[in-house]
Amino acid sequence: MGGLVNLRLGVLGLSPGNGHPFSFSAIVNGYDDDAFSRAGQPAIHAYLRERKPEEFGIEGVRVSCAWTPNPNVTRHLCASCRIDEMLDRPEDMLGRVDAALLLRDDPESHFVLGLPFLEADIPLFIDKPLTLKKDELARFEPYLRSGKLMSCAGLRYATELDALRSDRKFLGELKLIRGVVLNNWHAYGIHLLDAVLGLGFPPPVHIQRLASPHDSLAVSLADGTLFTIDALHQAPKIFSLVFFGSDGTFAVDMKDNFGAFQRVLTAFIEQVRSGKPAIEPEETLTSIRTIVAGLESRPGDPPRAIDRS
Repeated sequence: MGGLVNLRLGVLGLSPGNGHPFSFSAIVNGYDDDAFSRAGQPAIHAYLRERKPEEFGIEGVRVSCAWTPNPNVTRHLCASCRIDEMLDRPEDMLGRVDAALLLRDDPESHFVLGLPFLEADIPLFIDKPLTLKKDELARFEPYLRSGKLMSCAGLRYATELDALRSDRKFLGELKLIRGVVLNNWHAYGIHLLDAVLGLGFPPPVHIQRLASPHDSLAVSLADGTLFTIDALHQAPKIFSLVFFGSDGTFAVDMKDNFGAFQRVLTAFIEQVRSGKPAIEPEETLTSIRTIVAGLESRPGDPPRAIDRS
């Protein structure tokens, strides 16, 4: 954790049920065990305690200030994650940071909170999903392409998928991908979409909503592969993918939040330092357009083409 700090990060959060400001900040700054035990984030605290001290920190980077809509939450965040400055307003972060993390997963807040940073030329990471509105996506697109904006689901970088990243020849010809996730399509379907796109599989071209008591969608990839995603709403924590090929299968439950988030942060910091997008902008645009097309679909509708414009 020592050494010269040459990149100051600001963290903006928090939305209900999403503790990412605590986990991301702790991965960068380390954490105070006693303060974290009082922060109301027991699941995050538990997996942080499983890691070794040397696993925390990014060379030359520190989360230096934070804002959330609830001053009491901000106070706990700063104490738990060794953040020096608690801010009263999001705009107070402008001029204090070199880059920022907008760690709310309520997409309706992203444009209003994020645009001032982008317009001030401050590199920004925005938690998933970036937006659910086509006009906002069009406004974000130039920043994605210029390397000023990064947005993805953490599971794009899931450590459990490394076996497929290194070699997927054992699958033979890919026949089918099945994904299961908790919560709903618009908030959590993107975890599985980003995970598959991050492996280099062809992009989605059509989507169809299936008749089901939960969100069930059939996504056709450009090579004809079918990718089904079931978002189960109320369910135990599950982030599951199964790949079926002509020669083999690969099944995975993705649980390593620390590893995935650490890789997200490392990729974003590299983007900030290099000025080059860590993720091909077209992949981010495709993920969001697929989510939006799924929201616009109804059971019984024919497959809907994914907007590529």
